[in-house]
Amino acid sequence: MEDSDTRAILPEDTLTSVDDDIPINETFCNNEEVENKGHICYRRPPFACPLSVSVEPVLFLSMFSLSLQWPLSTQYLWDRISEDVGYNGTKGGGCANTSGAPDPLQKEVETLTAHWNLYINLGGFAVGLFVVTLLGSWSDQGGRRPVLILPSLGLALQAGVYLVVMYLKLPVAWFLLGRLLSGLSGDFNTILAGCFAYVADTSDRGSRTFRVAVLEACLGLAGMLASIIGGQWRRAQGYINPFWLVLATNLAAALYAYLFVPESVTPDPSAKLFTTRHHRAVYRLYSALGDPTEISSYTKWRRYKLWLYIFCFFLVVTVHFGSRELYVLYELSSPLCWGPGLIGWGSAAQNLAYLSSLLGLRTMQRCLEDSWVSLVGLASNMTGLVVISLANTTELMFTGYGLCFLYMAATPVLRAKLSKLVGPEEQGALFASVACVEGLCSLVASSLFNSLYPATLHIMKGFPFLFGALLLLIPTGIIGIVECRDQRTDRREDAATS
Repeated sequence: MEDSDTRAILPEDTLTSVDDDIPINETFCNNEEVENKGHICYRRPPFACPLSVSVEPVLFLSMFSLSLQWPLSTQYLWDRISEDVGYNGTKGGGCANTSGAPDPLQKEVETLTAHWNLYINLGGFAVGLFVVTLLGSWSDQGGRRPVLILPSLGLALQAGVYLVVMYLKLPVAWFLLGRLLSGLSGDFNTILAGCFAYVADTSDRGSRTFRVAVLEACLGLAGMLASIIGGQWRRAQGYINPFWLVLATNLAAALYAYLFVPESVTPDPSAKLFTTRHHRAVYRLYSALGDPTEISSYTKWRRYKLWLYIFCFFLVVTVHFGSRELYVLYELSSPLCWGPGLIGWGSAAQNLAYLSSLLGLRTMQRCLEDSWVSLVGLASNMTGLVVISLANTTELMFTGYGLCFLYMAATPVLRAKLSKLVGPEEQGALFASVACVEGLCSLVASSLFNSLYPATLHIMKGFPFLFGALLLLIPTGIIGIVECRDQRTDRREDAATS
């Protein structure tokens, strides 16, 4: 987005708080442990990274571990539950029942697997909601590096619990314990919040959308690589060895953040972690933007835009999460009956859209406003979901994945728009709230899509994907209306000044 996104709706005195010129704490910058680069003071890590990267490797490694873990944990649940109920229809990657009639055991396995996915995600969200808000808002005073290191260690601990379950053949309910431990340390959403806040700290307004898109492309590249490796590795050696890699990758992310990532904010030694101040900061962000005594239509519209963009983000990410959770179940069962290899390639094709969306966003930014770029991405997503909902062959399924080649263009635009509506001292609180919304998206998506899928199996197997496409019509309309209103406002102001 251009500066007009915010400049058109903020008074001049408010703009000065969100401009690129961030005041420098000279006393802090004179400390031998920090260095001043331009207008930002960086706390030096123990080692300097030779490449011009900052948090991108942290996000890449964390996403790699999760992308390796997500489909494998679902397949492990499927296999364990199949073993418990006596179903072996997908052993070797095929479906035993070829008569066309629904297999009651298969339906039972699908339902139980979907429900256990729901329970595990519910547990992680319940404990992670307050932790993400707490750590993200605290990072505005305490620094970004701790909120990158602690959740990485928590994800490593979760992988360790999963390994114990697999080695000892414990009940799958123990997966919930690992998810709870990860939630207590902040979970992956805190890493997301820290990384995006870090990029907001270190980028100017003009380049922020693309920098955010680069981070999201790291998510896709990591997911694509993990998907290709995971499916083939699981088929060759089972589940245990891939989960050892998940554990090692999370530990590597924490180590990299400690050794190589410089601090992007001035840490306040007096900042307390366990205080309600951090949750109040997030509340004030949405309830009282700007000076509460100032009665200004600009400030009101700014608040409305923040709420509208958050709502759009919620709907878009909910559809992303919900459809992603069902892809493996959809592919495992009849009529597709995919094995681990095809599941891995399908996940890779889905994650490839992160890179194609980055290239598409960069290209379309040359001739379109960012809002229109996001609408193109939403159209791509809706088209792909409609095709996937009707897929009954491998070719049609991959066609649906191909049509989603721009589906990730909307979320970096929404993140950048949100970031430009708040000041530099509020980026941590903002992205903590965005991370909480993502956690809520995971909860709603798990509850809605994992309940909708077994309930509509007898009607239309791909109905949840069609439902997701219909949901995306709402953010499409909101983004278009807001952009048209802003453009009319700009034209009126230009006419008044000319």
